[in-house]
Amino acid sequence: MPILRFQALQDVQNRPIQTIKEEGLRSLSYNMNVFGEQVMRQHLPVSAFENVIEAIHKGKKIDRITADAVATGMKTWALNKGATHYTHWFQPLTGATAEKHDAFFEITTDGHVIEKFDGAQLVQQEPDASSFPNGGIRNTFEARGYTAWDPTSPAFIYDTTLCIPTVFVAYTGEALDYKTPLLKALQEIDTAATDVARYFDKNVSKVHATLGWEQEFFLIDSSLAAARPDIALTGRTLLGHASAKGQQLDDHYFGSIPTRVLTYLKHLEQECLLLGIPIKTRHNEVAPNQFEIAPIFEEVNLAVDHNSLLMDVMEKVAERHYFKVLFHEKPFAGVNGSGKHNNWSLATDTGINLLSPGTTPMKNLQFLTFFINTIKAVHSYEALLRASIASAGNDHRLGANEAPPGILSVFIGSQLTQVLDELEKVTDGKLSPQEKTDLKLNVVGKIPEILLDNTDRNRTSPFAFTGNKFEFRAVGATANCAHPMTVLNAIVANQLKLFKQEVDILINESSMKKDDAIFNVLREYIKESRYIRFEGDGYGEAWEKEAKKRGLSHHRNTIDALAEKISPRAIALFESSDIMNAVEIQARYEIEIEEYIKRIQIESRVLGDIARNHIIPTALRYQNVLIVNVKGLKDIYGDDYKVLAKEQTLIIKEISGHIDALNAFITEMTEARKKANQMKLVLKSKAYCSKVLPYLDKIRRHCDKLELIVEDELWPLPKYRELLFIN
Repeated sequence: MPILRFQALQDVQNRPIQTIKEEGLRSLSYNMNVFGEQVMRQHLPVSAFENVIEAIHKGKKIDRITADAVATGMKTWALNKGATHYTHWFQPLTGATAEKHDAFFEITTDGHVIEKFDGAQLVQQEPDASSFPNGGIRNTFEARGYTAWDPTSPAFIYDTTLCIPTVFVAYTGEALDYKTPLLKALQEIDTAATDVARYFDKNVSKVHATLGWEQEFFLIDSSLAAARPDIALTGRTLLGHASAKGQQLDDHYFGSIPTRVLTYLKHLEQECLLLGIPIKTRHNEVAPNQFEIAPIFEEVNLAVDHNSLLMDVMEKVAERHYFKVLFHEKPFAGVNGSGKHNNWSLATDTGINLLSPGTTPMKNLQFLTFFINTIKAVHSYEALLRASIASAGNDHRLGANEAPPGILSVFIGSQLTQVLDELEKVTDGKLSPQEKTDLKLNVVGKIPEILLDNTDRNRTSPFAFTGNKFEFRAVGATANCAHPMTVLNAIVANQLKLFKQEVDILINESSMKKDDAIFNVLREYIKESRYIRFEGDGYGEAWEKEAKKRGLSHHRNTIDALAEKISPRAIALFESSDIMNAVEIQARYEIEIEEYIKRIQIESRVLGDIARNHIIPTALRYQNVLIVNVKGLKDIYGDDYKVLAKEQTLIIKEISGHIDALNAFITEMTEARKKANQMKLVLKSKAYCSKVLPYLDKIRRHCDKLELIVEDELWPLPKYRELLFIN
């Protein structure tokens, strides 16, 4: 193994820097491999094109004639661009994307060869549903599942395959993917937000939820990564002593991007542009060898698809540059982990961002309406929102090294806090002319000026307002954005419905003017949601105690957090809006519990293997070197060797102590696993969390101590200083 480590280091030193040719304006290559509106206009009959646009923007169903026309146009376009296969591209509950490639090539009954692709093949396929996570929805002998075309997300060509974004459902209709509930949640937010937006502008007929994600990740040389079994099998380092230099000098953050990394990012961006992924930003992140890329915001469904596609493309492009991409939320102990910050807002079909103040008091009242309702929604469902970002990987990240804590709170800044404090004083009932004038001129009217210098720099806030959007910072880097976006849009849609009901009652039953009614309802929401707002540091016991006083939930681990998903409130929320039924909710809960168990199980097995088969033998080898040294000193100096070999003897003893502890902890961990495996699902997950997981830190502690003792040339695994500082 030491040979493998040093061979990997030599590989890195000999890596040639690749060159990437950047040609002309990037806008010229954008969407070149996407079957978007411009391409459809060229390849479809007018009636088919109009029907597809109606389906995209108004949810109209596509008939068989239109589907056949689209399939013909799509096939012609794809074949002209060199495609040989097509696939229904979907997002099962594995967290990754899935695809099954079928060739256009077919042989007719009379022996002729044709390229075939029709409406039936476009609209639906039947992958094996039982082989994907299903939470008990499907039995193995009832394997049929369906993928169905989602026209709101355009088809694209990657390599030589036409990829058609689809939903994935069971034979009996239950959703088996992330996209189906998301599309339903987006329909809910569209309806609810449009109804409220029409208080301010009767011309609004549709509201889009928008998303701009920020993807953090680490880049490690592929040879170094291959020499680490833990990285290869779990995506993170299960052991490894901290490097003397880490991120403490803040010299990596926003620093000059290393040449080899920059070449990779240029190549990645070229691929992204062809696929219509509008990458805008790239930079070094805080931790060594950590980076971030971010796109221009898009409609949520498309943004989610683009992020899932991006993660796949990142790994494929990385292979060509001899990199390994680490998306794990905490691949290295002691330095920053990786998130996927979800920047969320709402935009009307009239071009207005509903979370951005305007030029008039009325537009600012519109902003306040959606701003306060979002805060109220988070306050009402903070535990469910916390559950939406729960995972074994994110447990390591939350609350450490600038990451948000596991307690959901909303940061809005001191200036907007003052605005809400003023609004909280609004008179109950009809406002006097003087009070209404004062509100509009001195409170609501000045919001644009306030926001000019009110940008968020609170890195510890899980949910922060950042000028014209809310940033959900607690989402983990490996997560599929669809899940937290489904929850966020569902709870805000629910809250906007309640808001409209209350306002309409005041208008119709209390004869209030619209502005008075809106101010009265918002005043109560500000009071009710006060406890979710927090402007301070999210770390430490002080905030934990304060959060407890405020009645906020604090789930320290995934297993506790996930329980909220099957609470009566959560089930009622999703069922009332037809986003998911109880069966689908329970299935997702079980799938996430099972995934948690499997991840901890794999990590514990991998660490036990590394400790026993790599670390202990290496420690014994070095201990034998010391023993030979002590014997030699004794042969030469007689009884004086006790003084001369004092330090060596102590090290020999210390190594034995660590080896004994490792063997004991590995045995105990194995027994804890065996006991947990005999339990039913929920109890099993709790046992893995409380009985198995703690051994990973115990075993790691002794491995890391041995790393400091054992001679460097004997150590089998690439060290942190090599993984984090060689690129």
